[in-house]
Amino acid sequence: MAFAETVVRAQAADLFAPPRTQITHRADGSVLLTSPVPLAPAARCVGDWLEDWARRRPDRIFLAERVDPAQPWRTVSYSAALRQVHAIATWILAQRLSAERPLAILSDNSIAHALLTLAAMHVGVPAAAISPAYSLVSKDFDKLKGMIRLLDPGAIYVADAAAFAPALTAIAPLHTATVVASETRGADGLTAFADVAATLPGGDVARAFASLGPDTIAKFLFTSGSTGAPKAVINTQRMLTTSQAAKAQVWPFLGDADLVMLDWLPWSHTFGANHNFNMALRNGGTLYIDGGKPVPQLFATSLANLRSVMPTVYFNVPRGFDMLIAALRDDEALRRRFFSEVRAVFYAGAALPQNLWEALEALSIATVGHAVPMVSAWGSTETSPLATDCHFQAARSGNIGVPIPGTQIKLVPSGDKLEVRVRGPNVTPGYWKAPDVTAQAFDEENFYKIGDAVRFADPDHPERGLFFDGRVSEDFKLTSGTWVNVGTLRVAGIAALAPLAQDIVVCGHGRDDVRFLVFPNIAACRAHAGLGDDSAVADVLAHDAVRAAVQQGLSSLKTQGGGSSTFATHALLLHEPPSVDGGEITDKGYINQRAVLTRRSGLVESLVAGEGGDCIAL
Repeated sequence: MAFAETVVRAQAADLFAPPRTQITHRADGSVLLTSPVPLAPAARCVGDWLEDWARRRPDRIFLAERVDPAQPWRTVSYSAALRQVHAIATWILAQRLSAERPLAILSDNSIAHALLTLAAMHVGVPAAAISPAYSLVSKDFDKLKGMIRLLDPGAIYVADAAAFAPALTAIAPLHTATVVASETRGADGLTAFADVAATLPGGDVARAFASLGPDTIAKFLFTSGSTGAPKAVINTQRMLTTSQAAKAQVWPFLGDADLVMLDWLPWSHTFGANHNFNMALRNGGTLYIDGGKPVPQLFATSLANLRSVMPTVYFNVPRGFDMLIAALRDDEALRRRFFSEVRAVFYAGAALPQNLWEALEALSIATVGHAVPMVSAWGSTETSPLATDCHFQAARSGNIGVPIPGTQIKLVPSGDKLEVRVRGPNVTPGYWKAPDVTAQAFDEENFYKIGDAVRFADPDHPERGLFFDGRVSEDFKLTSGTWVNVGTLRVAGIAALAPLAQDIVVCGHGRDDVRFLVFPNIAACRAHAGLGDDSAVADVLAHDAVRAAVQQGLSSLKTQGGGSSTFATHALLLHEPPSVDGGEITDKGYINQRAVLTRRSGLVESLVAGEGGDCIAL
């Protein structure tokens, strides 16, 4: 074992609990995986965490934000946050909000967003954070309208009334909610958030808080549906608190040192909200809200914030790591500070291309002499989100770990795959106002049917974890009868076409070979072609250097071997970015393969037919 590998494994052993799992092979062919470690007692509700830290560490910074990286951070301590939560909760009770008339939040992450959510949950009112893209990017507001119809909210929050004016106008006939805004200029009939936060706290808050139980609905979180209005996943207090109790057991270092986080991941998704935000709150940490995102026009803000506040644990998605690696290569001071102060890097295990894993590892070793521990986890909105956790240093990207304490995993043979199902206190009781959909989501043993497949890292040693093996519903057969593993091939394709491919959609259902629809990284394509920032997208994608590089990437993928299901013979660079209205992309930058194939069926047909000058052949 190399010195660097020895060091990183020793560091991981100091940070994390050893991976353990029990395996049971059943007569029906299914396999049960369970943690032998009992789940530790969990808090009654999320509000207990806030009340506790406000007493124990009243002056510690809980939340911080800044709009302009040139300005200082605006902070809120635990004690100040609790006072404002009590005030806002008093206002919420006065509005007679309830599960049937919850709080809807349409805006990005902010202190106001956090305080409103915590206040609602403090008195038993579900909060529903809705992706701002449905209000600010959508053209028809159809999905936003569907969500508002389903929720029938009693209050709606937006950060800026002017920015959200078109969306508010579109949904106005669908609700009778009070609209609250942090910035109300130019709008009539709205309530200022400052006035809500200035409400005199009342005794009803304490009584409502005391009545909360583990089954009280805490949130509604929407899934990224490809058609129609996304489903509202019920998140109970038990789901949120047991998820974090298990996390603390497998990441014991969270209780040993001050936790500092800098995070942009949206609270309209379970990763940013239930995993990251709740981790800071449960462990008395400080969360700096990153106003940047891993997109060209906003990543400079993320880098400025990272230079200001170095987190102890760093979270991101593949696109973010791609951009971070480029920045670390160019900035020695940032690179040295990052690898010296960040104790662990957390990535989305199912989606990180191996080339990004290797690049981050190489930079770390070159900078500080060893690789920073890189870990991951797996789950969904319905599992709040933690179901498995890779709390050990894996040998390569994609290991999603072992079941967390209290959670049971069932592996069911499905063709040549193992379909994974989940049961535990962290699993949703169902979908709001959708009993039929709820019934279809669970099997006869009440395991949630998540739709993913996994494989063992080592079948003889289940404690070495599982690898994500794609979506069962996404895989398809070629005319040869060979199955195409879409999840694996997508990641391999992105790596082979790096840095020109932002993401890939795999095509070829019932065809002779595989083909790629490619969402290009336009900035990287411009740089490769030597074109300026103002060059037209069509000119960039038609450039001989770009097309040659894509062709070379396809050839490289083929030379890795494995047969016709492991490489693509053709690729098509897409001029139009993924559509929010079409359900093609989430806030985190994840692509919905099925939605893209459906919405762009004409392009798919042209691609598989090999027609058109834009098609690049191997």
